[in-house]
Parts: sequence; structure tokens; C-alpha cells
Amino acid sequence: MKQFFGMSQSGNLEEALRGLQNPQFIMLLSNAAQFQSHVEALERYYPGIPSIGCIGMSYQTKVVENGVGVIAFSGGVAAAANVLEQVSSIPVKYVQRLERDIQTVNGSGRDTVCIDFCSGNDACVLTTINAALHQRGISLVGGTGAEGLVSANGRVYQDAVAYALVRNQNGRVKAYKENIYHQLGNYRFIASNTDRTNYILGSLNGKPAKQVYQSILHVTDEEILTRTFQNPFGKINGDDTCIISIKEVHGNALACFRQVNDSDVLILLELGDYQAITRNTIRQICQDFPHRSAIFSVNCLFRYKLFSERNYMQAYLHEMAALGCHAGFVGYGEHYNNRFVNQSMTCVVFE
Repeated sequence: MKQFFGMSQSGNLEEALRGLQNPQFIMLLSNAAQFQSHVEALERYYPGIPSIGCIGMSYQTKVVENGVGVIAFSGGVAAAANVLEQVSSIPVKYVQRLERDIQTVNGSGRDTVCIDFCSGNDACVLTTINAALHQRGISLVGGTGAEGLVSANGRVYQDAVAYALVRNQNGRVKAYKENIYHQLGNYRFIASNTDRTNYILGSLNGKPAKQVYQSILHVTDEEILTRTFQNPFGKINGDDTCIISIKEVHGNALACFRQVNDSDVLILLELGDYQAITRNTIRQICQDFPHRSAIFSVNCLFRYKLFSERNYMQAYLHEMAALGCHAGFVGYGEHYNNRFVNQSMTCVVFE
């Protein structure tokens, strides 16, 4: 298989599509002003080709911040794209669409991945999707787009998740998640007074969450929102840790970018040696896949901001480019199988 990446910093879709021939699956990453027109035009250019899209930044060796990027697969891919609607309330109502597509693609965990772009309510969506994927051991990689909009097969949807099942007909696939944070001290918290709907974290070990965070890190209210780049929370999930970013101060509570529930066990994290961690990820991928056709990744907006502030983003993309054909998008939350995480990178590698 082959991966194509085309871009236009000015939002010219024809420029981004230049050179794309016989695609078997397409991903569109556009800007808010042109998203609708780009979705419709893409379907005209490549009618009937499975496609999904969302509003967000894309990248290969450079980042497209407010234009349009196109990532496409060809030469040995079987794909099916669709949507689950009403994700804020009952996405399971539409899960038969996914089940039918799984049957159509007829893949397995060895050669098939699900890629998704979501408009929100990610944790519930991932639980729904994973229930169907789990039967065949199919992994999932994806993320959250902006403005609550996604697209599939030439149509724009609100309150939905667009997904594609992609089968590599020439080899294996494998999903990865990269975490550049580790535990700070021995702090261990039990969450309470949470608001699941609004992602509010009210108390930690019975004390106001804001007060606990400030007393440990000695930061002001204003500094909390930038300190989360260095010190987010982590939720223990078996032998893994899901990163939880702080969105804003909410009185004496903290509003987060992912759901926290009463009785969740949380820890405090600190930023590690992200350059060394990136090199380790690259080494692991090379070890697992000596021959790589494509790498599609999702990097968190907060990682993008952190790397940009530290003048590492361009170097990061060049390091990832050494793997071969690497492209992806900047999400507002990352998906890895049934997990919704923040401040992470998830990716799928195609042999």
C-alpha cells in the first residue's frame, strides 16, 4: 500500500489533491470556514471512494494550521467509511452500521484498523465502537475534531463520529500510544464531587481540587492552565495511565478535557524527556516493522503547543519522517482502542 499526503496552507483543495491517483480511502483535514465546501468537492473529485473528515490541523513534515490537508491510501487497501449519529445520547442506536462494515471489510486484528474522527462524548463513543471491534480484535486510532462537525462519504454531520475500517491487504497493522509523562511523587487521589457531563473535577481526597493542585505545585489560578502542559493528572487504568488535561478553573473545582468519575483513582504527572521518548517510540516501531508502508498519527493540541513553545515541533516531524511516509492531524483528544486520552500521541503503522 501507499500513503499520500497533500496540503494547501491557503485552503486550496485542488492544490492539496494534486498528484492523488486511484485512492482507496481518503481523510480530509480542513478549516472551519471551508469544511462544508471541501467535503462536497472531495466527493465530486472522487465519487464513491470511502472518506472521513473533520476540522483540524494536519501535518507531514510541516503543519497546516488553517488550510487543508488530505491523507489517502492506495495500492492494496480495502476500506469502508460511515458514521454513528447522536453520539451525545445514544450512539449504540447506529452500531449495526459498524457491524455491517466489519463484515464487509472482513478483516482481523492482524491486518485491520478502525480510524475515527469524533465530535464529542468520546468515552461513550469508544465504549460503543470497541464493543463491535473487540470481537475481531481490531484496534482503533483516532481523535476529536473542532467545531462539533465530522464528515463521511461526502456529507457533513453534527453530533456524530465518522469512522473508517481500513484493511491492509499486503501486511500487518499495529496501533501505538505514546505517553511523555510519568508520575510525580507518590500523590494518589480519590476523585469526588464530579460532574460527568461537564467534565468537572470537584474534590481530591475530600479537598477542593484547585486547592490541592495549587498547594502541590505553588501556582496561581492563571498559571494552572499552562502548568497542565507540564503537570496534568493521570487516571490509572489497569497497567496504563490515561492523561487528563485541565481545561479551566471552575470556582474551587477544575474543568478537564476528559470525564472524571467519583471514586476514580488519580495521580499527578510530570513531563519527561520527550525527545528521548520519541526516539524510543521510533526504535520500537522499527523493531516491530522493518518494512513500513505508512504511519498515520494523532497528536494532541497540547503536545503541539508544548513542542512549538519549546521549538521542537519541526524537529519532531522530521524525526518521525525517518520512519517513512508519516502524516497525521492535531486532535482535541486522542483515541486508542477503548481509551480516550489527552496530551498523547496515538498512531497506526502499516506494514
